[in-house]
Amino acid sequence: MKKIALVLIPFLLLSFQNPSFAEKKEEKQRMAAIIIDDFGGGTGGVRDFLEGNIPITAAVMPFTEHSKKHAEWAHKNGFEVIVHLPMQPKRGKASWLGPKPITVDLSPKEVKKRVEGALKSVPYAVGMNNHMGSLAVENEEIVRAIVEVAKERKLYIIDSGTSPKSKFPEVAKEMNVPLLKRDVFLDDISSSSHVRKQMMRLAKITEFTGRGIAIGHVGVTGKVCSVGIFQSMEEYKQRNIRIVPASQLFSTKLTEQYFIP
Repeated sequence: MKKIALVLIPFLLLSFQNPSFAEKKEEKQRMAAIIIDDFGGGTGGVRDFLEGNIPITAAVMPFTEHSKKHAEWAHKNGFEVIVHLPMQPKRGKASWLGPKPITVDLSPKEVKKRVEGALKSVPYAVGMNNHMGSLAVENEEIVRAIVEVAKERKLYIIDSGTSPKSKFPEVAKEMNVPLLKRDVFLDDISSSSHVRKQMMRLAKITEFTGRGIAIGHVGVTGKVCSVGIFQSMEEYKQRNIRIVPASQLFSTKLTEQYFIP
């Protein structure tokens, strides 16, 4: 027993004398990503985010007038870019999807072609998340075609969480493609106070689970979304929660295997 104590004492002393170890561990456990959808389409809040100092992840709609411009702007200012892939919902107007959406009537070959085209229209994209898609994400054949492109191109996927029956988690796991799911929508009610409230919800999730993902938007709710997020940053600083690009939420081991050439 004495021998065990003698072995443990130096280790305990080292732990107390080296607080940076604990701090690094705590810091690692408190990272959140804020994905902002609808770049390429919406205008409200675009400049606020892309000229701001919060490392949001810019989800850019493909095949729009400003897809390339917004992706290049984001990349130039150091923001991570992903494709905001339009997918067919159960309800809603077809016009909300924009050009060349992923719909359930497409063949897997056509789905892949459209995903590849989306990637070409959004330079610097390192991942994808779905725009709408409550119907399409439940279709395993459609989802499998998307995940196959992600695997070939070494992209990660964020499931925006528009359907509890999404096939993304099981297909991505089967194919060993990095995937995480959205935890919080920030601006489902258009007011900066609601965005702040949702940011605090994200903070609690991050403290409890070690990581969290929120989704907000530019466009109609863009201004109130940006105001609510920026106003929440002091609270995040006090809670020791870092906002990071979405790719940093994946495990180090997976990141090294998957993202680094």
